[in-house]
Amino acid sequence: MRAPAVFGPRGPLSGTARLPGDKSISHRALILATLAVGTSRISGLNEGEDVAATAAALRALGVRIERESGGWAVTGVGLGTLLQPPAPLDCGNSGTTARLLMGLIASHPIRAELIGDASLSRRPMASLAAPLRRLGARIDGDRLPLAIEGSAPAIPMTHRLNTPSAQVKSALLLAGLNTRGVTTVISPAATRDHLERMLPLFGLEVAIDGLAVRLRGEPELKPCTIAVPGDASAAAFLAVAATIVPGSAIELPGVGVNPGRIGWIEALREMGADISLSNQREESAEPVADLIIRHAPLSAIDLAPGRVPGLIDEIPILAIAAAGARGTSRQRGLAALRDKESDRIATTAAGLAAIGVRAEIEDDDLIVHGIGEAPFAGGATVAAEGDHRIAMAFAVAGLHGLAPLTVDDMTAVSTSFPGFAAALDGLAGA
Repeated sequence: MRAPAVFGPRGPLSGTARLPGDKSISHRALILATLAVGTSRISGLNEGEDVAATAAALRALGVRIERESGGWAVTGVGLGTLLQPPAPLDCGNSGTTARLLMGLIASHPIRAELIGDASLSRRPMASLAAPLRRLGARIDGDRLPLAIEGSAPAIPMTHRLNTPSAQVKSALLLAGLNTRGVTTVISPAATRDHLERMLPLFGLEVAIDGLAVRLRGEPELKPCTIAVPGDASAAAFLAVAATIVPGSAIELPGVGVNPGRIGWIEALREMGADISLSNQREESAEPVADLIIRHAPLSAIDLAPGRVPGLIDEIPILAIAAAGARGTSRQRGLAALRDKESDRIATTAAGLAAIGVRAEIEDDDLIVHGIGEAPFAGGATVAAEGDHRIAMAFAVAGLHGLAPLTVDDMTAVSTSFPGFAAALDGLAGA
């Protein structure tokens, strides 16, 4: 059932907003805790539907995951002892769940069917399925639903990725954990390194040499305690809201500022945004800071293709920032966005047109003709196409409109940021 919502101008944003736990880190923490022998404890776990899908799948593989005071307890079963799931593993809308489970299962002697919703079932899995087949896994299909039968023993390999993908890299490293010998993954460009940072917390050192990551399989992973920081991608939506709404000043405490996750901060600063990091520290091997964002006028930006992997989830909200900037912005090399929850290039361009901002698509580039600090037209309905990041981006645009706009369906936002609307209300003093 659709859940349309109206977002309109409400004056300056102010105050503090707590963010959900980092989604990428949450998935990986649950999976590594599964492979440890003993009970790990995770605080700050993202409790959106995507991470819940990973937790449900791990329970079906024999892991005990329970809420407790202060967080979650995960009683791991150790490497090589996952159980045969009694039913298909439902990944919902989560591509991260699907890909990480494929890597996990690929080197275990079990067979599983992975299913997902209509959106996830359209997304290609071939870039991961091919290397997993080479290490010995049997995989029926390159899109969900697919069946995967793990190989035990799997073949230790060196994997050279054709395109940068943190999900594929992490999945191959997970497969390598239950593989005797050395697994190496070489990426063509830098991607998120959450798994590499987290593995030493569980007692396994990894070797990093430039863009190559190596690990030796069949360790005994030890349980540990992990504090998940606030989600950097979620922070981007509130940060842009404060940037474009005149008079705003907000604070977002405890945000993960991993260098692979803050390309959007760098981009916004280049446009003129007033974003500062305070109280910088390290928690559970991840850099963390409190973000302070104040309204500032923006200028256009030209984003090179090489920067896209570092801010791929934030392209829709950066397009909203570009719409409120002076001049014409160009976001280049966005091909990877065509296979997300929606074709994010097309849905972003269509949404911008609906709010009175001219946007064009040239090959895999998105060109946005900013209107400066003038309010957006509003008064329209934007189609989110079942994509949580499109829905949140245009909800933010609604805060700076001449008239309220309607996002046709906010349902998907629960996959990553279930408290998003409440966070906006809190900052707007509603």
